[in-house]
Amino acid sequence: MFTQSEENYLKAIFHLQQEMSDGVSTSRLSELLNTKAASVTEMIKKLADKNLVNYKKYYGVQLTSLGKKQALSVVRKHRLWESFLVERLNFKWDEVHEVAEQLEHISSTKLVEELDKFLGRPQYDPHGDPIPDANGNLPKATKKRLSQLKEGSQAVCKGFNDNSSSFLKYLDKQGIGMDTSIEVLQIESFDESMTIKVDEKEISLSKTATDHIYVEDQIRA
Repeated sequence: MFTQSEENYLKAIFHLQQEMSDGVSTSRLSELLNTKAASVTEMIKKLADKNLVNYKKYYGVQLTSLGKKQALSVVRKHRLWESFLVERLNFKWDEVHEVAEQLEHISSTKLVEELDKFLGRPQYDPHGDPIPDANGNLPKATKKRLSQLKEGSQAVCKGFNDNSSSFLKYLDKQGIGMDTSIEVLQIESFDESMTIKVDEKEISLSKTATDHIYVEDQIRA
């Protein structure tokens, strides 16, 4: 059994490892978890003693195979609960993260399996994030950032790199959600801001926003 705090650390390390090829720095973990550096160092030692992480000073933290398995289990539960809350309990997609943060620590394997089956074994959560299966396998994705597209490109929104309530509410105001069709009309060379077309409406997005939106290219007929 793992404590809630241990699971939170494992999940955080997993997410940060998706962003960097090297080990995760304790300072980055401290920032993400809003925790003092000394507390992070203490927890890393505990996780290392349980063979959940490898840690070398100046090289950072990496999950072991056991640590990754446990992290994926927590991620799976979190994303399944987000799907349940949106699809079955009529939560908005910007309301579910904090609730799922609490539900993800339920340990019942049977409950998670029945939840997955009840939802029709979804591959992605309401934010477009892939849901690991019971064996920890993630569906393959061909997503790229909206900021990577060129003028004239057409794409479909498939997820977000920022699931904060403020960003999701911002997207709602712009009319951007999962599977929204997007056409890139113009990219400003000065600041790389982008003018896009969504449902016949032209919208201007900052580079920060386009970096946080994942899309798949749309093949033109």
